[in-house]
Amino acid sequence: KTGDDGSTGLIGGKRISKSNQRIIAYGAVDELNSSIGIVLSSKLDNDIHDLLEKIQSDLFVVGADLANPDLNVSSNRITEDMVKLLERHIDKFESELSPIAYFILPGGDSIASQVHLSRTIARRAETNVVQISEKEPINKICKIYMNRLSDLLFVIARVINKRKMIKDVAWKS
Repeated sequence: KTGDDGSTGLIGGKRISKSNQRIIAYGAVDELNSSIGIVLSSKLDNDIHDLLEKIQSDLFVVGADLANPDLNVSSNRITEDMVKLLERHIDKFESELSPIAYFILPGGDSIASQVHLSRTIARRAETNVVQISEKEPINKICKIYMNRLSDLLFVIARVINKRKMIKDVAWKS
């Protein structure tokens, strides 16, 4: 009942408004995690399934990182190694795909479409994280991680469609 007044606690005990940009950002990260959970409830190839499970765990670290304004605490922080893992998977999955010659609309297989929805939530969460960073110090790797994650989700959606022999949906003006 401590939040009935519209406040919530951060790691370390400080209380802030639930409308604070920090809360909005880690709320969007939580929403992203939930949307990936929906994707994981579908039948996926093992490599994609295992990676998305790992990402869900990492997103908990992103949330904890954002909930802890004390940058002197080294636990529960996003690291460059986590970003490098995303980059390695982007490269791996892109090797399966043809280069993009047109703008791609979200769509194709229903699971790929759900991954595209997760990608858009990741973009919004990234925007929220950037907004925090403009007003107060945060772990700068959080911004990088969220950027790479949305890139990876785009590639995963394309890979799912390709593996199911569904063409990317081209934008037509």
